[in-house]
Amino acid sequence: MMSATEARVLAERHLALALPGRWRHVQGVGARAEEVAVNLGLADDPLASAAWLHDIGYGPDLVETGFHPLDGALFLRRVGADERLACLVAHHSCAVYEARVRGLEHELVTEFQCEESVTADALVYCDMTTTPDGEPVGFKDRMAEIEQRYGPDHAVTRALHLARPDLTACCERTLARLDGRADQPR
Repeated sequence: MMSATEARVLAERHLALALPGRWRHVQGVGARAEEVAVNLGLADDPLASAAWLHDIGYGPDLVETGFHPLDGALFLRRVGADERLACLVAHHSCAVYEARVRGLEHELVTEFQCEESVTADALVYCDMTTTPDGEPVGFKDRMAEIEQRYGPDHAVTRALHLARPDLTACCERTLARLDGRADQPR
């Protein structure tokens, strides 16, 4: 399995110079995931690695389909990353909804299995509570920022509206786990 350090180095190689703004976001998500992993007892889990790699598909040298979760996961598979890690990246932040809007749902779900787990929920939480500049933010504010940045007719905004109930549920479950209110993790 790829360590968080290896994942950070790989993401930095493909994002830092080409997309410094995206890299700031990834740094924030990665750092948050490392903290969340400790707090949830997920030390040997791929959460932090997936967080560092979740947006690697934006790397200009990695674009195949133009849909960053799929492009990132395909790249990770090509470089021999663990299949679970590739699947977490492929489906991060309920990506299936944007894949549907973009006409790529079939490719996404046939290539990569969607995981329902503490890890998948926490990855959504870390991504959806981190600003583009890598700063912590509340979920509702992050949703509003995304909608404002992309505008009402963009595929990302349309997908966000479809995904909102699932994104909300992932974040609520993670917050409950972090607060110790959750029953057994699933």
